[in-house]
Amino acid sequence: MLSDLLAGVGLVAAAAASGAAILLPPGRLRAAAMLLALALFPVLIVGDQWHNPQIVDLRHHVDRVVVLLAIGAAVVAALTYLFRRWAVLLPLAIVFALPFRVPLHAGGESANLLVPLYLVIAAGVVAAAARDWPLRRQDPPAAGSTWLPRILAAAVLLYALQALYSTDFSKGLQNVCFFLVPFTIVYALLQDVRWDRRLLRWVLTVVGVEATAFVLVGGVELATRSLFWNDQIIRSNEFHTYFRVNSVFWDPNVYGRYLALATVIAAAALLWARTREAFWLLSGLILVLWIGLVPTFSQSSFLALLAGLAMLAAIRWSWRWTLAAVAVGAIGAILVVLLVGGSGKITTNRINVDLSGRGSLISGGADLFSERPIQGYGSGSFQAAYKEHRSNKDLPVTVSHTEPVTVAAEQGLIGLVVYLALIGVALWTLGRGLWSTPTAARAAILAAFVALLVHTLAYAGFFEDPITWVLLAVGASLAQTVREPA
Repeated sequence: MLSDLLAGVGLVAAAAASGAAILLPPGRLRAAAMLLALALFPVLIVGDQWHNPQIVDLRHHVDRVVVLLAIGAAVVAALTYLFRRWAVLLPLAIVFALPFRVPLHAGGESANLLVPLYLVIAAGVVAAAARDWPLRRQDPPAAGSTWLPRILAAAVLLYALQALYSTDFSKGLQNVCFFLVPFTIVYALLQDVRWDRRLLRWVLTVVGVEATAFVLVGGVELATRSLFWNDQIIRSNEFHTYFRVNSVFWDPNVYGRYLALATVIAAAALLWARTREAFWLLSGLILVLWIGLVPTFSQSSFLALLAGLAMLAAIRWSWRWTLAAVAVGAIGAILVVLLVGGSGKITTNRINVDLSGRGSLISGGADLFSERPIQGYGSGSFQAAYKEHRSNKDLPVTVSHTEPVTVAAEQGLIGLVVYLALIGVALWTLGRGLWSTPTAARAAILAAFVALLVHTLAYAGFFEDPITWVLLAVGASLAQTVREPA
């Protein structure tokens, strides 16, 4: 009971500290909040997983732990020095580290963690604390820049509080510590950055080069008919007439999401390109990204790409004509689905098969929501609650693959209201004044966010994707600079 109490208190404290990091102005209080959140989340993870075979294996190999900690400390120290000397490297390092997960093996099990991003975050926090700690006077946040951070901080704190009564407290704690707390710190670090034209060009270059490299890796997988990891995808490829690639990503859908977002950003730059050289270079990049996206066979990624491109068309030309084109396309897609197979009927079983079982997950999530409509089953509880309340308890499931359904089942109306409010505030913040004075950077951020939002409706992973937090931080900063005097 004491350990559970300490874990709950620590979890809420970490969420509150990370939330304070995005609400407080630069100074000692914010530096202390970031350092506290950074220190708590690994401690909570180790405490929660103390008897897990992976941690037990590490406990019996202290020398390995010491070596890993020494390497991590050396990397953080080196990055801190670089960030202190050249502040522009911090946002570039965050963008570069977003897609990389490192497989860690211990105790006969493996976990794919965002280790490079965690190291960059740690170095960024130390560098920011060293910069801000001497500041005694703290200016209040700029006018018009507080609503999005407030709703983000509220969402993180609410998720931590609702993990306290979750039917799977351990999963809720892991989601807070692995995702929400460090990604909130990412938001705090990026909101200090001044996003000038030069830095934005460097970010576009990093995204383009990195995505191209991933496509090359995927091309090698397609040519050799072999994947680097994920046994489940490897086995499924053996029984399908098509071959899905995942490049360096664990899941083809996550790989497809990354390529779709990169394509939307490149398309935004293309629409506002000022030189012929930039036009052809960006056109070539988009072609390469499309070639890489096709063999993922990720339907959710194709939908996300279309949504992002539609948003760009609405910003660049006309939202009325874009809306009409989207309506015609939707009607055409429905007709195609109706006519495929010659039956002309849409049945529940057919929809479930076409959606790879997602229909059952969505209906199951809706049933869970109806049973606890106010508070839900608690953060991170979908898998445990679904298996407990469904007849097929052996079905492997972690989320509903539809973000609103997962939020509703786990957090009830309380969490659903905060989730919808966050989306509304985010869209308003990112799009404020954009139609009157459109720019490539702001259009790219809003379109990419819409694309990611659509992808989460078919695959989930809204809060758990660091790209969400990066887009919100950059978009809010760019929207704020528009309000400032020239």
